[in-house]
Amino acid sequence: MFKNKLFTLLITLTFVLIFGMVSIGRIEVPQASAANDYQELQLFTDVLTIVKRSYVEEVLIKDLVYGAIEGMLASLDPHSGFMSPEIYKEMKVDTRGEFGGLGIEISLRDGVLTIIAPIEDTPASRAGLKSGDHILKIEDEYTKGMEIMEAVQLMRGVPGTSITITIMRSDFEKPQPFALKREVIKVKSVKSKTLDNGFGYVRLTQFQEHSGEDLVKALDGLREVNGGSLQGLVLDLRNNPGGLLDQAVDVSDQFLSEGLIVYTKGREDDAQMEFSAMRSGTEPNYPIVVLINGGSASASEIVAGALQDHGRAVIMGTQSFGKGSVQTIIPLSDDSGLRLTTAKYYTPNGTSIQARGIMPDVEVIQSEIKEVNELSHFREKDLKNHFDTENSGENPTTEDVIYPDEETRNDFQLMRALDLLKGWKIFQGMKAA
Repeated sequence: MFKNKLFTLLITLTFVLIFGMVSIGRIEVPQASAANDYQELQLFTDVLTIVKRSYVEEVLIKDLVYGAIEGMLASLDPHSGFMSPEIYKEMKVDTRGEFGGLGIEISLRDGVLTIIAPIEDTPASRAGLKSGDHILKIEDEYTKGMEIMEAVQLMRGVPGTSITITIMRSDFEKPQPFALKREVIKVKSVKSKTLDNGFGYVRLTQFQEHSGEDLVKALDGLREVNGGSLQGLVLDLRNNPGGLLDQAVDVSDQFLSEGLIVYTKGREDDAQMEFSAMRSGTEPNYPIVVLINGGSASASEIVAGALQDHGRAVIMGTQSFGKGSVQTIIPLSDDSGLRLTTAKYYTPNGTSIQARGIMPDVEVIQSEIKEVNELSHFREKDLKNHFDTENSGENPTTEDVIYPDEETRNDFQLMRALDLLKGWKIFQGMKAA
């Protein structure tokens, strides 16, 4: 139920998908700088001609041009890049939530392929891969200097086929191989359950095409099994690497009745956008705790930042990843794609989280996960060429109590969130008295 239907903005790790052709002939170049720009381009054409004529082996012009574009974009920031037709096609598949692979979100740290977060209930998560792990090898191919999209292409494949990736972690004495079997990764973006009488839990694993609608269904289901209303909610965004921006706005909108959700700023007019909440369809004003950690990135940070700035939820956990830039995906004439950073997004209070992340209101370290080591604190600020931060009812009886399941009991952060919600209810009862 995305209320502003003027825009459909698709982001994977927060990027916008814009349909339409782009060519050099449509770009308006200021006359004053055009001459200098063309002089610089002459150097490129000279090198291209020399390589084509004199390199020891014959090479295709297309391969040289692709390589030049990849190098140019890689020099800008960690999230801009060039996608070949094959990789561009796979990127569009991602947003539909189904593909053949391992189930991990990756980025680059000082040229080293690094896991942002494993996707829940996939071969990667079941094998024990963690946020901050360095991928040193994919099969027998070393990843040093490898582009993200190339690594993605290597790790994806036919479901049922096996692949070995070599991982280095701070508490490993030496790199360790992980043998995994590819699966059809069908990412269920919304999962829910009752933690205790009246207290619901919703986990968003990614922001996909129907995440907003699925959240509505999940909340309706929780109300149905809890007597028609909720006393509190835990919204779990931990290890959620992002997804579709319109869905992040939709999710935020469900808990906010008015006010700004997020806005973006860039050099072009199209990059100046604002998204605001609407009163219709807003959830009742029950207490909310939002869980985040170092694997919560982009769209997750939009939701956490909006609810935090409006005072709608208490943010609990650890500092988020800190990806506050927007990448525009531009289709090119040969079915390849350009992923270009075109804007930064800001929380309602005007805060850019770029390279800083969302700071929790209540910091709770996950006791089961050693988050004190260097790799587990890998965030946007650690990426080469990153942008710097800009300043800018009644009590239930014993028989009625639903005791948390074992998975919940073993989740230290989740139990603290539930404790906070219960304490919230007690505090409000004392105030009323």
